[in-house]
Amino acid sequence: MQAFYHRADAVIELANGQLSPTSHSGQVGASLLYAAARYSASVASIGFVKGDDLRKEKEDILDFYTKQYRQMLSDNLDDYAQNFDKYIQVGK
Repeated sequence: MQAFYHRADAVIELANGQLSPTSHSGQVGASLLYAAARYSASVASIGFVKGDDLRKEKEDILDFYTKQYRQMLSDNLDDYAQNFDKYIQVGK
C-alpha cells in the first residue's frame, strides 16, 4: 500500500511543479484529469485483441473507473474537510 501512495504523491508533485503565473491549479487539474483518463484507457485496453471487443466492454469499464474515482474523491474530500485548517492555510 505504501508504494501506491508513493506513486500518487510523485504524480501530485509533478502536477504542483506545473503551477505558474500562466497555469493555475484549475488548468493543471484539468490536465491531470485528462492524463488519468488517457492512461486509464490505455490500461483498460490491455488484454483485448480487437478494438471492437474493447468497445463492447466500454460501459463496464466506464462504470468501474467512475465508481473508483467517485470513492477516491469522496474519501479525499472527507479528509480535506476534517483537516481543513491543516491543509488550507488561509492568510498564512
